[in-house]
Amino acid sequence: MSVTYKDYYKLLGVGRGAGADEISKAFKKLARKYHPDLNPGDNHAEEKFKELNEAHEVLKDPEKRRMYDQLGADWQHGQHFQGGEPGFENVHFTFNGKSFDGSGFSDFFEAMFGGAGQGGQNTRFGPDPFGGFSARPKHGRNVEAELSLTLEDVMRGGKRSVTLKTPQGPRTLEVSVPPGIRQGAKLRLAGQGDPAPGGVAGDLLLRVRYLPHPNFAVDGQNLRCDVWIAPWEAVLGAKTTISTLEGEVNLTIAPGSSSGRTYRLRGKGMGAGEKRGDLLIRVMIAVPTELSDAERELWQKLAESQKK
Repeated sequence: MSVTYKDYYKLLGVGRGAGADEISKAFKKLARKYHPDLNPGDNHAEEKFKELNEAHEVLKDPEKRRMYDQLGADWQHGQHFQGGEPGFENVHFTFNGKSFDGSGFSDFFEAMFGGAGQGGQNTRFGPDPFGGFSARPKHGRNVEAELSLTLEDVMRGGKRSVTLKTPQGPRTLEVSVPPGIRQGAKLRLAGQGDPAPGGVAGDLLLRVRYLPHPNFAVDGQNLRCDVWIAPWEAVLGAKTTISTLEGEVNLTIAPGSSSGRTYRLRGKGMGAGEKRGDLLIRVMIAVPTELSDAERELWQKLAESQKK
């Protein structure tokens, strides 16, 4: 098979003479933009992040970068690599007529640096820089599981324990949860997936799920809740206390607030930093169901005054 050349310098937006610091800075800036945790469900962002990670993996390593640079400028425009550069005379990107299966890196990376499995065998084959192929251990299958978190746990972040059911019995692992992680985001625990006989274990992918909360409903990055007030508080205005995920705050209800009016507390929702959402508070008017004779008389007088 032919393998399409990838311009790692172009992916990171740096020149071919860029130093290690410039490459690292460019990668971190783009990785923050396309990180899957910040773009759940966005397949384009996930693929872009993989490409950036692959480019950084090569350019940060002096030996890999040296091998990569030997391809030369002739391949910058996406031509198919067919060999011909000095040091690559005996390198071909097929093996026994079988194609590479990929494992998170592109076919181009696998062909250049190894890591593509072959036909169910327990080895991966990649080109030796001196010609021919070298064998590398095969990775086991990745495993997915669910990590259920309370909203308070999400906002605090930190270490959490997760217990998995395996054929060998329960297994408890510790995972670091970034504060404000999005629902549906995946946390990767390297080497905690299925083992590969004679190889290395795959990874464990934990998909984050928010547990239901007694006070808040999740709406994207925002949280929603209701506050109940008396009719006279709706008419005259009032001050009330609102619970948030980080404690209580005071809220001023403006005079003449109708039922359904929504107040916004900025930065009190889900997420972290500048991308944190808001807390949306809906006013609900609680009508008294049991009245004394004196109270009923006052309500009647109020109703009669509105008719005049």
